[in-house]
Amino acid sequence: MQARLVAKDIACRRGERLLFRRLSFACEAGEAIHVVGANGVGKSSLIRILAGLLRPFAGAVERTGAAGLVDERLALDTNLALGQALAFWERIDGCRDPGRALELLQLEPLMDVPVRYLSTGQKKRAALARLLNRDCPIWLLDEPLNGLDSQAQTAFETLIARHCAAGGVAIAASHQPIALPAPAIIDLAEYAA
Repeated sequence: MQARLVAKDIACRRGERLLFRRLSFACEAGEAIHVVGANGVGKSSLIRILAGLLRPFAGAVERTGAAGLVDERLALDTNLALGQALAFWERIDGCRDPGRALELLQLEPLMDVPVRYLSTGQKKRAALARLLNRDCPIWLLDEPLNGLDSQAQTAFETLIARHCAAGGVAIAASHQPIALPAPAIIDLAEYAA
């Protein structure tokens, strides 16, 4: 089964404000999309709609394959050491090779550090490790480079390229330039209500 994500005539309303409407796209296996736009235009809302965490005001989303989300919400217990916090999700997600993500994201030296003491960039790398460990074909990334130094940014961009080359899908909403493999660009300002 090949990964696929399709948005059909999506509209998003937050409170009384319609953020965007008539947004349609298809992202097939091996493809990437970069969602851009000013603050408040609905980039994070779109990512949450695609993840199934927010209902669109209109339209529909179709996914073939599991979706994994990385956003500003760190889904790790801040009272646990990083190794324990990741191990919790590895059991739930059925991770077969947890060491791979730790090595790729250089997290091995931090396994005994409580999550609450990690820097912003370290927490982001931990969230990315969880995404890698889930082995999801669809990656939904909201500001994925925030808090990462240039070395970690390059490493993550390489992981995205590998993911897409292996037939995965990546959709990244970001203010920052991000190296995605031949991305389609969606500027949400073009769909503003």
